[in-house]
Parts: sequence; C-alpha cells; structure tokens
Amino acid sequence: MENPTPNPELLCSLGKLARGLSALFWSLPAALIICAETARADLLKLWGMVPALVATALPLYGLWQMSGFQKQERPWRLALDRAELLGLVNFGLCPFLFWHSRMPAQPFFNAAICVFALSALLFLFNLNVVLKQLGTMLPDETLRNETRQFTALNRWLLAALLFFGVVYLVLLRNPRLPAALGAIFVALQDFGFLALIFFALLPLAMTMALIWKTKEVIFESVFGAK
Repeated sequence: MENPTPNPELLCSLGKLARGLSALFWSLPAALIICAETARADLLKLWGMVPALVATALPLYGLWQMSGFQKQERPWRLALDRAELLGLVNFGLCPFLFWHSRMPAQPFFNAAICVFALSALLFLFNLNVVLKQLGTMLPDETLRNETRQFTALNRWLLAALLFFGVVYLVLLRNPRLPAALGAIFVALQDFGFLALIFFALLPLAMTMALIWKTKEVIFESVFGAK
C-alpha cells in the first residue's frame, strides 16, 4: 500500500522550521563574537554598529521562520513569543555596545550594557524553553528525553550565572567591604574569566548541539534525508 501524500502545508512549515534552526545555530556564536568585538571597537570599528545589528537580527530571523510551525500549540507559541520579544530587546540595545566603546565613562551607556547582558541571558534561557517545547512535538523519543534533560541543565547554569553576576555587581559597587568579602571579591576577579566560560559558553555550546540534533531529526524522520 502506497504512503499517503504528505500535507504540503505541513512540509512547508517543517522546511521553514529547519531553516530557522539553521539560522539560530550559526547566528548564536556569530552574535557573541561580533557583539564582543563591537564592544571593544577594535576589528569592527570601521563598520560601526552595523555588524552588531546584523548579528542580533539573524536570531530573530530564525525565530520568525520557526513561527509558522504548529501555531495551535499554546505552550510552544508562548515560549516562541517570549524569545522573539527578548530578541527584539537585544536588537534594540546592541547599538549601545558601540556607543559604550566610544564613551566608556557614560553611566547611561554602562547601564544599557548591563540590561543588554541580562536580556541576552534571558534570551538564551527562553531559547532552551523553545527547544524543550519543540522536542515534545517531534516524533523522536530520544530527542525528547535529551532535550528535556539538557535544557533543564542549561537553565540551571544560566540561573547560576545570573546569580553570580548580581553578586559580583553588588561587591563591585560596595566600597566598604569587610576583609573576608574583599578577599572573595579578589578571587572572583581572578577566576571571573573561567566562570564566564563555564556558566555562559557551556550552555551556549549545549544549546547549539540541541539545535543541530533537532534539525537533523527533522531531516531524517520527516524528509528522509541521510
């Protein structure tokens, strides 16, 4: 008995979903690198804020491509809408990276950078919620279990990063620290880069791995690609 003809509308939405996942996979590390370089105003200073605008617009494009899939699923739509809103916030705040590099002593620009960093962390947090909801709708039990486990781990790591970031800012802005807290603050400064790698780059890497595996599941189980 021949297989029934696939639903063209479903195939179209799955194709856009795969393109959106690909855009997210490549745009996340690109946005991190480009925004960091824009804040330094070193390699990208000739182009001003344009690279940061493009880098933060690409994740929005990926989410927009994914928005046509399973519109009737309310948890999926809510998670996607929150991620898109935070992506818009990132897009709107990224010019302050360039302006801060030109005028680093401006308090308003410093505050905007802190809000941008918070928004970027929340965006990655909500992107893991999007992947979790997407995993529950795809016909792959292994992917569903892995997505549930690793997105939970990523969210715990991002929550820990946010907590330590708040503690760091509180210690930084308090000029009257006891000797014990002062030693802790010095230790935080010494190991701050390693903490950044563990609590920020590790969730980013695992998120990218989940995005890639989800895209491969779509190709293999739906489109029959090898």
